[in-house]
Amino acid sequence: WEWGEDDQFDEIERHTQWGLDLMEKYVKFVKERTEIEQAYAKQLRNLVKKYLPKRNTREDPESKFCQYQAFLQVVKELNDFAGQREVVAENLTTRICVELSKHAQELKQERKSHFQEGRRAQQQLENCFKQLENSKRKFERDCREAEKAMLVAEKLDQDLNATKADVEKAKQQANLRSHMAEESKNEYASFLQKFNRDQSQFYFLEMPQIFNKLQEMDERRTVQLKEGYGIFSETEQQVMPIIGKCLDGMKAAADSVNEKNDSQVLIELHKSGFERPGDVDFEDFSQPINRTSSDSSLGTPRGTLDGRLDPRLLGKNKGKRWLFSKKNKPVITEDFSHLPPEQRRKKLQQKIEERNRELQKEIDQRDALNKMKDVYQKTPQMGDPASLEPKISETLSNIEKLRLEIQKYEVRGSYTLKQLLTLSPHWSLSPDATHSDDSQDALNQPIYTEFDEDFEEDLASPIGTCVAMYQFEGSSEGTISMTEGEELSLMEEDKGDGWTRVRRSKGGEGYVPTSYLRVTLN
Repeated sequence: WEWGEDDQFDEIERHTQWGLDLMEKYVKFVKERTEIEQAYAKQLRNLVKKYLPKRNTREDPESKFCQYQAFLQVVKELNDFAGQREVVAENLTTRICVELSKHAQELKQERKSHFQEGRRAQQQLENCFKQLENSKRKFERDCREAEKAMLVAEKLDQDLNATKADVEKAKQQANLRSHMAEESKNEYASFLQKFNRDQSQFYFLEMPQIFNKLQEMDERRTVQLKEGYGIFSETEQQVMPIIGKCLDGMKAAADSVNEKNDSQVLIELHKSGFERPGDVDFEDFSQPINRTSSDSSLGTPRGTLDGRLDPRLLGKNKGKRWLFSKKNKPVITEDFSHLPPEQRRKKLQQKIEERNRELQKEIDQRDALNKMKDVYQKTPQMGDPASLEPKISETLSNIEKLRLEIQKYEVRGSYTLKQLLTLSPHWSLSPDATHSDDSQDALNQPIYTEFDEDFEEDLASPIGTCVAMYQFEGSSEGTISMTEGEELSLMEEDKGDGWTRVRRSKGGEGYVPTSYLRVTLN
């Protein structure tokens, strides 16, 4: 069945217009869908930007927890998911909105052309019909006039009173009218033949061709709309595998969370390296009162031989570390002495590694400059070797500074490792602190100590004496207070971290700032 077999010109015109309106309606529908997708993707991007860290979090302690790493992975996968929503919006715009809008404009022009052609043919047929009607009316009028003239001539011919001239004139008039009627007849027949030929061509050739062109155009539009419907779902299906990977990534991030590992990470990050405090000794203050020769007393307390308390033990437990006590915020120092031993060890190790990386960069730069200098010396036209001297000198200066800093951190690391082993005899290096080079094993262990008053009493003899030049309040664990002018026993020299171990004559042992002392060695 073809439209050319129909003659419903107005219905075809109405249907083709409806088809174009439907195409434009679908384009508008898809355009609003893309706006929703773009807004959704933008909101997701903003959400990701809000929760992703703005800087590298590799050095942050939180980044070591798998639950935080999983969170970042979920956020990153959501960012990829947002990207796929943008791909959907872009494909819908280019493959449907742009393409169908372009086709719609072309179809409008084509439809307009076809209908203009049909209207021209119809106008020509109508003009031909008007000519036919005019010739028909003229033929009819001329026939009536000829018949009337003939009757007049016959009547005069039979009238005895009419003159011969009148009769001849009437006959001439009748003949003239008959001749005009005959010409009108021939003209009418000619127009009728032409109209029938044009009408047949219009209904059987011209209009069927135009209708078939409109049918082909409308079917082509329908196919394009059909393809647009398919692209609508196909675009979504194309991103489904990648979206599935994003969702799988989120699921994998969730599965990677291990509560036991995070607990171990927390321990490794914040363990202090201190031994757990032992039992508090009983101090019998009634001994001087109830001194008898019997053995029924609680026993002689640990102290001097005459039963008096050793003044070194007085106030020994004043500085106990309470787990939930509110301490003043420690002052952050360059050598990390405000941190517990284990944390100090890690920080110092980290510093050493950072300086070693910087040192290697400077050494590489020095070697490159020296090679360039050799090239300039061998080929002067390439450059002046003397122009490199300032940069080489600066690089050598940087290398020397970095080596001194590394040495400083290694000395502090070695000394703090010793303190850590003193405070915690059973402590051992964690696996991440091991070093392949035995000669550098002690030096490269970054160690940290917040000095503890409760370390075991050392039976070693003093190695000298010292006098406090200033008053010092030992508020941190491992330190000891002293007054200006107080004489102290020197138990251990400053190892390079700015602290010296002393013993008070009244009892008690700990660390004080070296710069506060005037030291005399034995």
